[in-house]
Amino acid sequence: MVTASGKTKGATKGTTKSVGDAGEALALAHLLGAGLALVQRNYRVAAGPHARGGEIDLILRERDGTLVFAEVRARRSIAFGGAAASISATKQRSLVLAAQHFVRRYPAPPPCRFDVVAIDDGRIEWLKGAFDTS
Repeated sequence: MVTASGKTKGATKGTTKSVGDAGEALALAHLLGAGLALVQRNYRVAAGPHARGGEIDLILRERDGTLVFAEVRARRSIAFGGAAASISATKQRSLVLAAQHFVRRYPAPPPCRFDVVAIDDGRIEWLKGAFDTS
């Protein structure tokens, strides 16, 4: 169970996966509370012989129709630069490729944005437009 502070109740030290899962649940609740609507969770693109795979944690829609591709990063501490600092250029490219794959389903793609929800020791920081596709 995730508490309001973002910590997993009943666990003294979670695994990396449990911290990530709890962070994703907390981020989703935060974004839904801000008025976004969930489109899909954990959208995966399989790697192939000529393409890299990728995953988008959360795909949401703003009230104005903008698709928001959100990467969630959760860390127990900021000892190694914090959650937001852990998103490399390679990870950004992977997210962009997965988003491009996702929007192919639309005859006229809506406006899109890449956000990051960084959770460091239970504190949420929502970085709208954290990076672009250029």
